[in-house]
Amino acid sequence: MKYIIASLAVAAGLMVAGTALATDMPAEGKKKCGACHAIDKKVVGPAWKDVAAKYAGKADGEATIAANITKGGSFGWKFGSMPPKGMGATDAEIKSLAHFIVGLK
Repeated sequence: MKYIIASLAVAAGLMVAGTALATDMPAEGKKKCGACHAIDKKVVGPAWKDVAAKYAGKADGEATIAANITKGGSFGWKFGSMPPKGMGATDAEIKSLAHFIVGLK
């Protein structure tokens, strides 16, 4: 019985952690980019955690991600090609999302 309760507690903790991470995502990330991207898994495009890892430690990582979202393309990923500005994101939305992505671990 103790193992069942402990397992439920761990599962609840993981669900809360996942919810907190999703809540921190900028609104445009959910609305405009979420159809093709997820935080931690490949959908149509790469997972944002994979994008963050690709640009980790690079001084211009955030600016590069923002520029890539703006211009569109494949950027070395083997998933196809993203349209310019994704689903019509504004420059401010793109900047906010790039900042969010770079901050993922």
